[in-house]
Amino acid sequence: MNPSRTAVIEPPRQYLKQLTIIRSLLLTLFWCGFFASFWIDNLNLPYKEVVIVLCVFNCVHLFTFFRLRQALVVTNTEFFIQLLIDVVCLNVLFYFSGGATNPFVSYLLVPVCISAATLPWRFTWFIAALCVLAYSMLLFFHVTLPIFAVDNMHIHSQLNWHILGMWFNFFVSAVLITYFVVKMAKSLRQQDEMLNEMREDELRNEQVIAVATLAAGAAHEINTPLATMMVLLAELRSEYQDDSQLLADLNLLSQQVTRCAASLKQLVQDSSAATTGQYKQQNIQIYCNSIVDRWQLMRPGVNFTVHFSGNVAQKIISYDSRLDHAIINLLNNAADASPNSITIEIALDQKNLYWKIFDIGDGISDDASPILGKEAFSTKEYGLGIGMLLSHTTVKRYGGSVVQSANTPHGTITTITLPLQHGT
Repeated sequence: MNPSRTAVIEPPRQYLKQLTIIRSLLLTLFWCGFFASFWIDNLNLPYKEVVIVLCVFNCVHLFTFFRLRQALVVTNTEFFIQLLIDVVCLNVLFYFSGGATNPFVSYLLVPVCISAATLPWRFTWFIAALCVLAYSMLLFFHVTLPIFAVDNMHIHSQLNWHILGMWFNFFVSAVLITYFVVKMAKSLRQQDEMLNEMREDELRNEQVIAVATLAAGAAHEINTPLATMMVLLAELRSEYQDDSQLLADLNLLSQQVTRCAASLKQLVQDSSAATTGQYKQQNIQIYCNSIVDRWQLMRPGVNFTVHFSGNVAQKIISYDSRLDHAIINLLNNAADASPNSITIEIALDQKNLYWKIFDIGDGISDDASPILGKEAFSTKEYGLGIGMLLSHTTVKRYGGSVVQSANTPHGTITTITLPLQHGT
């Protein structure tokens, strides 16, 4: 994914587009019915009021149409308000056209269905309750039209069993639709989220496999130059023992080369152990200190502090060395952003170990945030862009998570959650 790629249209915008299509058909039928009413004798329709309501409804429809042409995000709340406007306009129209005796009053179920299929349950229950209340009020308060009059031979009241049956059917239908459709829609949304997450995981795994294949080849090729460098550095140290400054630099280079060679060897051993499901167990405090010590050797110039909270000395964690590299990658990112001040907080509860890494760097940009950890991406001049991808993939495969948030007033908080017992 590229940050410049066109964003996927958010679901509420799609829903609102569909609602405008439904409104177009509905308003067309309303206007056709309005003009047809002039040819019906003794209709007694309040034309002025109906025209006003239809014009308001049309204005809302046109406003929504032009609003959708803007790039502004459509939220669930906005879509809910649009449905409320529909419900209000429909009920006012029904009030002036026979109320509950109007055979089209059951159309009020449509906003309930739309809300149940698209919106969270709290919005849907509100829409359903409003429609039932409005239908109930329309039983008693409305402008009577002779064309919709019902013969009341069997009872001496303003209502008859047919109208009451229509109301009861509407009430039961609204409740059932709201309850069952909301549950089904929620289940479908969860399935869509799971499918999207699986697709992202699959793409990320493909990238990781490609990186791993290239890394294996590179490790094989690097091993020989590293051996050559170790021999040459040993000869140089022996030759320039009288130059203390140069000797110190050569010793540092020798340490780094030796660490690279050891890392390659350990990498092969750990990958073999990981593929067979062999995990190490160690005291948490010793394990965490070993990671920090290894990182400190790699980044000796970084200023940092480490705080342990909780009874970490008495807990055991199950891990493999891939997890070490993931944490060190995240520590390196923090060091690149804020080499002069990093705070590491290590805590645990009954099930999880938590690393919190605080830096005071520039933070994460809005463009980088959506793709961070999902694909190779780097904002650093010499960065390869695979550190965050590998860290997120490793920690997630381990059963944990990596979450990055803003560190007020500036910087980033990286929270790593790791289960104490790894069962996969």
